[in-house]
Amino acid sequence: MKYFLQYIKLTMRFVLKPLSFVPAVVMMCVIFMFSAQDADESSQLSYEVGVAVLSYANDAFDRGWSSRYIEHLSEIGQHYIRKTAHFTEYFLLAVSVAFPLYVYGVRGISLMFFAGLFCVGFACLDEYHQSFVAGRSPQRMDVLIDSTGIFIGIIITRIVGWTGRMTIFRPLANRRQQAEE
Repeated sequence: MKYFLQYIKLTMRFVLKPLSFVPAVVMMCVIFMFSAQDADESSQLSYEVGVAVLSYANDAFDRGWSSRYIEHLSEIGQHYIRKTAHFTEYFLLAVSVAFPLYVYGVRGISLMFFAGLFCVGFACLDEYHQSFVAGRSPQRMDVLIDSTGIFIGIIITRIVGWTGRMTIFRPLANRRQQAEE
């Protein structure tokens, strides 16, 4: 029975470990779809997100803003909404790339290098892709903002992974060492 459970555990690990990259692929598809929007679609989406966030903030903080004022704030805040979106989507991409690499044992500077290189390379290709979309153009500043999100995402993944190894999963490592001795 003990060997059967170990076999099941190894089989599950063999099957599930590669699936840990699925969120990264999904994030890359989402980023690609946002980049494929023409300028008008992208602007409209940013505007709608701004209105939704500002409406929520208005309700949560009881600011008493009119819908016209919220729309005005969303229009003038387009630049910041877009840059926040860049940061956020690449932060999420970095976490979804770095976590599986961490699970596979890539840690420390190697994790920063490989996950960072992959994600920054994707950011550069994404900006190049935008040069083929109507009304869009590649921006170096966007790659810089993307890179900031990437490296913060990787650092947070390293911190969470290290913390988990030192706390939650430490007893498992201790049991493995005792079993080997």
